[in-house]
Amino acid sequence: MDRVETEQRDEPQTDFIYCHRAVTEVLKFGSCQFNSGHKVLFLIIPGNPGVVGFYKTFMRTLHRKLGYHHPVWAVSHAGHCVPPDSMDMVEDASSAAENDVFGLDGQIEHKLAFLRRNVPRGTRLVLLGHSIGCYIILDMMKRNPELNILKSIMLFPTIERMAQTPQGKLMTPVLCGLRYVAYLPIFLLSLLPEALKAGLIRLALGGIFSLDHTVVQPTVGLLSGDCAANAMYMGGQEMKKVLERDDLTIKKNLEKLIFYYGATDHWCPVQYYHDIKQDFPHGDFRLCENGFRHAFVLDAGREVAQMVSEWISVDFRT
Repeated sequence: MDRVETEQRDEPQTDFIYCHRAVTEVLKFGSCQFNSGHKVLFLIIPGNPGVVGFYKTFMRTLHRKLGYHHPVWAVSHAGHCVPPDSMDMVEDASSAAENDVFGLDGQIEHKLAFLRRNVPRGTRLVLLGHSIGCYIILDMMKRNPELNILKSIMLFPTIERMAQTPQGKLMTPVLCGLRYVAYLPIFLLSLLPEALKAGLIRLALGGIFSLDHTVVQPTVGLLSGDCAANAMYMGGQEMKKVLERDDLTIKKNLEKLIFYYGATDHWCPVQYYHDIKQDFPHGDFRLCENGFRHAFVLDAGREVAQMVSEWISVDFRT
């Protein structure tokens, strides 16, 4: 009976909604409806591409390590998911364009709108950001200081000088100057049968020894064409807009923040870790000692979730 209960708890629910006029996928472990008994929500703000399916193993492990006491949700970026047949990519094309919902600023407003519409006001939040998700969280904290945030956990944070990083120097010309050229191969890939796409993805990721095979299907969805185009558009804005570190917001919220930097992260050089640690000597800044890659969901979702659960165990003993 216990095994059956555990399996049921480990089964997520996926919802597709319109948020900020764009289709949004929400992956939920734990209770999907809030009531007076649910005081804390763990909410994942993904990197780019903002595909929630990439985080399934991480979320399942974290939910289990939390003793199934707190719901663990992930909200996709606007337009980074394949809509079901009953929905379009945008609810109102003119409004979505006016608000630039697929751009970086629009994605920040998208997350704030999601909280307003889907999470009861009194709910305490633990925000978990990955990559550009960390930048989004800091901006959310700046725009709405009244958010009831207990902790914000920043995993491999890209919060400053992105275009100057080794990966940024490589990708900026592609994302900002050659984006439309890249659309053609993406479009051609989108025409392939699903099984062939999955095979190509497995081949491309074959060099990862401990690959988490749950990431294959979400990657197939990303190759739908529109999703990849929206991710590239957002990425181009990241190169142009993620410039100086937001020290004021970090200072105001220092006791709520935990930063985890990669030791060999080409999106966030280790020098950025040393700089922020020097500027905020009382902050909680950690440097990876486990060799995890920036895209940790590919092969280390369980390990990172285990680590995160240990960091917050003091605050969330139940």
